[in-house]
Amino acid sequence: MDSLSPDPIFQVASGFMAAKHLFVASEVGLFEHLADGPATLNDLALRTGVPSRTLRILADAMAALGFVERQGDRYQNSSVTTTFLSGRTPADLRPFLRFWNHISYPGWTHLETSVRKEQPAVGYLSGALTTEQERIFAEGVEAITAGTAQALATTYNFSRHHRVLDLGGGTGSFLAAALRQYRGLDATLFETPAVASIARQRLSGNPDTVHTTIVEGDFFTDPIPSGHDAVIIANVLHLFTPEDNLRLLRRVREHVPDGARLLLVDFWTDATHTQPIFAALMAGEFLVAAGGDVYSVEDVHGWLQESGWRGVEHMPLAGPTSLIVAEGAKRN
Repeated sequence: MDSLSPDPIFQVASGFMAAKHLFVASEVGLFEHLADGPATLNDLALRTGVPSRTLRILADAMAALGFVERQGDRYQNSSVTTTFLSGRTPADLRPFLRFWNHISYPGWTHLETSVRKEQPAVGYLSGALTTEQERIFAEGVEAITAGTAQALATTYNFSRHHRVLDLGGGTGSFLAAALRQYRGLDATLFETPAVASIARQRLSGNPDTVHTTIVEGDFFTDPIPSGHDAVIIANVLHLFTPEDNLRLLRRVREHVPDGARLLLVDFWTDATHTQPIFAALMAGEFLVAAGGDVYSVEDVHGWLQESGWRGVEHMPLAGPTSLIVAEGAKRN
């Protein structure tokens, strides 16, 4: 008993403080304004418009966490911050932090209610988001899934396909990555009207996506575009219940030929739903956001068998995400 320490409890319980410090530091432009090199608090206060006394609280917290480095009275970005939070590289995660700060973080304050009542607190899927929140959400998801989108394009062989459908494909980043790698593909993005509008803006002028058609609708109630030999469903099933996911997979199977491929990208877990750890934590995000959950590879294979698909393989992508490949089973 004497060797036990409450430190793990304190570390996890104070995690919200570190997260909020990081969100606000990004929001006020701390990392962006350090992109040109070391600066004093007075310099940063002038650039950000934040009082130097309170800016010091943020800057020192970022120094304690390793996101900035402090030498005397001067601060500078760490290497990881320069790469991902300065706004000077394509790998910009600031939209992801903005999404979690403005939408996810407030929602998590209602996690207890969501757990007790088995219902979402934010309601991504119920039209509860404003137009601005829709944009923050779409751009944030695009930023956090950029690595996964690229990994799918380089891991899976799309050369066997002619037409690819991305259901709930957000801003079209998964299709853009695949089309950049495989020039001969035609593609269709199916999204809700609000997100489809954002996707049109994001894809406009992109030479890689000139052969992409954007279709608006609800994939549970509206016709699913036909004529595709591959269907991507990325980071979608975690928003729904098992019953809804089974219904969606059945609908998709009805609109593709035998042998068509289904590419399911998500935080697929082990049978215990505890690994990867990040996936286990994200279950709370999906519950609060939409009433969803994380699911295991075994869960998915059960749905596939019931909905007319045959599992082909499971392969890792980026970080905690992975790909389940299925094929439309031959109809009797």
